[in-house]
Amino acid sequence: MFYLEPQCYRAVEDKDVGPLIKTIMTRCIHCTRCIRFASEVAGVDDFGTTGRGTDMQVGTYVEKMFLSELSGNIIDLCPVGALTSKPYSFAARPWETRRIDSVDVLDPLGSNIVVATRTNEVLRILPRTNEEINEEWLSDKSRFACDGLKRQRLVTPMLKDSRGNLTPVEWEDAIVAAARALRDCPPDKILAVAGDLADAEALIALKDFVNRLGSENTYTEQYFPTGGSGTDLRSSYLLNTKIANVEDADFVLLIGTNVRFEAPLLNARIRKAFIHNETDVALIGPKVDLTYEYTYVGDSASLVKDLAAGTSSNEVLKRLESAKRPVVILGADQLKTEEGAALLAYTQELALRLQDNLQDKEWKVLNVLQRTASQVAALDIGYKQGVGEALAAGPRVVYLLGADGGVVTREALPKDTVVIYQGHHGDAGASIADVVLPGAAYTEKRATYVNAEGRAQQTLPAVTPPGLARDDWKIIRALSEVSGAGLPYDNLDEIRERLSQVSPALVAYGDVQANNYFAQARALAKSLQKPVSGKLDVQLKQLEDYFMTDAISRASPTMAKCVQAVLKQKTSPY
Repeated sequence: MFYLEPQCYRAVEDKDVGPLIKTIMTRCIHCTRCIRFASEVAGVDDFGTTGRGTDMQVGTYVEKMFLSELSGNIIDLCPVGALTSKPYSFAARPWETRRIDSVDVLDPLGSNIVVATRTNEVLRILPRTNEEINEEWLSDKSRFACDGLKRQRLVTPMLKDSRGNLTPVEWEDAIVAAARALRDCPPDKILAVAGDLADAEALIALKDFVNRLGSENTYTEQYFPTGGSGTDLRSSYLLNTKIANVEDADFVLLIGTNVRFEAPLLNARIRKAFIHNETDVALIGPKVDLTYEYTYVGDSASLVKDLAAGTSSNEVLKRLESAKRPVVILGADQLKTEEGAALLAYTQELALRLQDNLQDKEWKVLNVLQRTASQVAALDIGYKQGVGEALAAGPRVVYLLGADGGVVTREALPKDTVVIYQGHHGDAGASIADVVLPGAAYTEKRATYVNAEGRAQQTLPAVTPPGLARDDWKIIRALSEVSGAGLPYDNLDEIRERLSQVSPALVAYGDVQANNYFAQARALAKSLQKPVSGKLDVQLKQLEDYFMTDAISRASPTMAKCVQAVLKQKTSPY
């Protein structure tokens, strides 16, 4: 009698596909989910199969990194664990972790997430399904940068000593020093600057505090034109079409934005529309890889002016005018240039002219894609833009609320200026500070964030802040009391009541309020329609630019490995 050796067991060599994905290919059952995701959703044809029959293997043919900003989603798709998280590997078992629903703040979309923790440490972040925002996906920076939450953290208040070094002190000493500097400063010489990750509660507390001290100098790091409608009309700075509705568009015009790296999941929506609905896409700005085909119009701002006036000879104008559901998306990067106000005015003119010709009067054409999680809430609350002019006036006290973008530098300030930094990481802002007040990160507090489409959502505390760090609005409340300008709220409910007084949209959690003041915005912007001729540019052009854009991702070892892996891959012959 003969026995045949069963062929169901085989050993397959593991593949190296970068610092994010760990492969155990012996488990692979050839379901090809990862291949289909890479090809259809991510738009990166890196995965495939080699061999036939029992010799078939899934991989990248030659060992190379999976060069995508959405690569981590194949971990969730794999049904057998052949693809797992390399940073999280062997860290914990699922039943050992505690899960908290929260919201991501590392890009402007506000993706819904689940934060998994153990022993007061964030171990991993997973996507939480929300069909209106992120569906079931999550970008790599939002998923893997969580190890930056426990590195380079500010855990105690600090004061600069006579040698110019920051030394740890008690909370009382730091608060008294900051209050003394604020009390002794003329009101018009006080400047407050909010950073990219500031929550709405901290933003309103800081603005109320500075106003009570007699100053109106509250600014954001990101610039937005103040002429025309400015920030008075909410529809002028939001993604009005809504994230989910982009799938229904039949023509998308991108102006000065690399949406793939500025908002990866919005780009996935556009790709979905391109594949399934045959949506046409056109781009004005620098040529970038968007993972789908598009019509390249050029990189001059004058092209927008010609389209708005209806005088362009380009085929794009005819396709825009014949579209039943057109979408125009302007990148916020373009608003910080000298021609930013005029470019916004022409974009508003173009969008409203298209909207007037639509049969569907509920469809909104105009969209401004913000770069950060805090910008929409800051504009809602009343923060100003263009902090450069305020810096030129020579402030005596500068209050940085998580402002780590490098906009405020020591070289731009008078030598005797006192810099108070409040934030959670020892990044650019803390390096120039005289007083450091340690705050809480987004996984450590219950806080409100408003995404690019104007949808208010709240984070929930998954862990407690490290060391002596405290919630940002509580620090400002305590400082206001010592400064003699006490704020009239003592708990979260009261400060959210104050938010609702400023704008009800800030506390309408989960909803997007209707914004329909496009005609009024166009009328106010008529005076700004001046000749434009500059070239449009974007900050995030390559994949390596995407991984480190904020204090948390810059502190993440995993994100640093990603940057190195991408740069190494560029020098590879494959």
